[in-house]
Amino acid sequence: MAELSKNTPKADVLNMYTPTRLTQNYAKEGKNKAEKAIHKSLIMAVLAGLFIALGSAVSSTATHSITDISTARVISGLLFPFGLGMVILLGGELFTGSTLICISVLSGETTTFKMLRSWCIVYLGNFIGAVLLAAACAWFGQMDQSAGALGAYTIKVAAAKASLPFSSALVMGIFCNILVCTGVLCSLSAKDTAGRIMGAYIPVAFFIICGFEHCVANMYYIPAGIFALQNPQYASLAMEMGASIAELSWKNFFLNNLLPVTLGNILGGVFIGVSMWVCNLRPTGRRFKERKT
Repeated sequence: MAELSKNTPKADVLNMYTPTRLTQNYAKEGKNKAEKAIHKSLIMAVLAGLFIALGSAVSSTATHSITDISTARVISGLLFPFGLGMVILLGGELFTGSTLICISVLSGETTTFKMLRSWCIVYLGNFIGAVLLAAACAWFGQMDQSAGALGAYTIKVAAAKASLPFSSALVMGIFCNILVCTGVLCSLSAKDTAGRIMGAYIPVAFFIICGFEHCVANMYYIPAGIFALQNPQYASLAMEMGASIAELSWKNFFLNNLLPVTLGNILGGVFIGVSMWVCNLRPTGRRFKERKT
């Protein structure tokens, strides 16, 4: 085993990157994401949308018959984060994590236009992947569990999300992506698989337990409820549960939830990205003057 130098950074000994090195690494990774071929970005975004939707479906399936909200959220918090873990380990393109490309823009590694183009492609791919799983679960029997109670629960969750006030959805979207992007960066700070999974796991579990709003997860939750509403058995059971099914529509999905949650996710992610750049990469003093010249 090679002898460690006295100057070897402690983070290297601990098998992790320092915050500065991590931010430098992401600046280059963000450039690759922003400049990736469109078809590759789209395919990996569809997969990422599918993985997050699978985490959402698993959470709903595991908790649909639990009446205690705290217990249900803790169980969801234990299960959902593995969706993001799959995205990170397999190189998926997730819109909420892609907001960190702002680090690459601020570092001069890529341009604002390329970042925005990447966001649009990834957002579309995430939507396709999530909605495809939502339709499959609603139309091909996955929601028949517990004599249709899973389908009714899916409708109830979707209706609640579709009826959120704009301001509430926006703020809960901000805090959600602060945690998601923190999870992404914590994951990338590790050099081994276990560390990467754990880095993503805890912050994402926090946002699930708190009930914050994630635009890609909602691309599954609300369409799944809209599709399930077409099943008379699910709809009848949902009304017995007290679901406000009148609020569940594509219009309310896009305007009352997806729009404010997406804006909130962008603000939260950019906040983390800018904070990391300012504290770790922003030129100061002499370095700043040299860069300007």
